[in-house]
Amino acid sequence: MQADDRITAGLSPEWWHYNAQKHVLTIEVHVQPGARRTEIVGDHGGRLKLRLAAPPVDGAANRALTEFLAGCFGVPRSDVAVVRGTTSRIKTVSVTAMTPPSPDALRVAS
Repeated sequence: MQADDRITAGLSPEWWHYNAQKHVLTIEVHVQPGARRTEIVGDHGGRLKLRLAAPPVDGAANRALTEFLAGCFGVPRSDVAVVRGTTSRIKTVSVTAMTPPSPDALRVAS
């Protein structure tokens, strides 16, 4: 089973929340920096697990994370921010968008 299939195979959406009033998608992630390539793994303890090719040094993994998610959702990197857990593997990321982004957008990226 591919990572994109695991994401859409009936997983509970407990790792994301969309605030329609603020137009903000909040995603709870578990990252694994220093991987061979940047990719979506699937659900990990109620969070979306991502492998990041960037090392966990000087914010490189956070930059890789925001660039990757910006590409997934088709928004500028400035609309994606790590709001909690900048020095941890467990992070909360916000994605600002004018319309409700679909977590299905993550299928394309993996």
